[in-house]
Amino acid sequence: MRGLFVGLMTLDCIYQAQRPPQANEKLVAQAAIMAAGGPATNAAVAFATMGGQATVMAAVGQHPVTALLREDMDQVGVSVVDLAPRRQEPPPISSIVVSLSGDRAVISRNAVGLQVEPQLADLSSIDVVLLDGHQMALSQQIAAAAQQAGIPVVVDAGSWKPGFESILALAKVVIASANFQPPNGTALPYLQRLGIPYIAITRGERPIVVSDQGTVSELPISATTVVDTLGAGDIFHGAFCYGWQGNFVAALNKASQVASLSCQYFGTRAWIAEYC
Repeated sequence: MRGLFVGLMTLDCIYQAQRPPQANEKLVAQAAIMAAGGPATNAAVAFATMGGQATVMAAVGQHPVTALLREDMDQVGVSVVDLAPRRQEPPPISSIVVSLSGDRAVISRNAVGLQVEPQLADLSSIDVVLLDGHQMALSQQIAAAAQQAGIPVVVDAGSWKPGFESILALAKVVIASANFQPPNGTALPYLQRLGIPYIAITRGERPIVVSDQGTVSELPISATTVVDTLGAGDIFHGAFCYGWQGNFVAALNKASQVASLSCQYFGTRAWIAEYC
């Protein structure tokens, strides 16, 4: 399987602590790691971990800290297409505090002020495309080209973003989170009205709401020991893209198992050793 993942790449500074700090408070972290992050990036890592050939299209640039991003991607076997190769400013940086209960607090710039112009993408050897909505104009162009070429488009609808309707209507699969709130109605009816054949709405530890070509059901989630939920949704998406061979519910179930495994470890990389 060969996947193209279009969207956001961040530098994630992740701390494990008893709890997030209060105003004017300093805490000593029990553990800390740095890794490339972002929805499309984490999904690509999961896809590659499961045996796929993953490529991320994201704005990276040439700031010194981007060397950390490139090295991390090399270590996990993910190729990078840089959408902003001449950019000298720092990449988007996220600071995350993960409490001992597994909850997280995040502050990030994401792709604010980092939108790129549409550009050509080579889809000739791609089996699946995932879009996270953080590069909307580019994503619309790639989604249209993929649909025309018969390549399935999967959209990670984590939260509503302006212009999302332009790519949702081109998607074959939309995997939304409980935080996805479209401006015109609730998530499932809105997505069904767009004619999307395969829809899933993840809700943490609660069952996944599934719409399989119009048939609605719920898919239970196996109980797991939660250490850190950071990136679990992104990992779910990447695992789904790798495992989807036509059976929608089976692919969702496999993705759920992989995401649940990732929640048992601190950070977004430790689960890989256990999976492999």
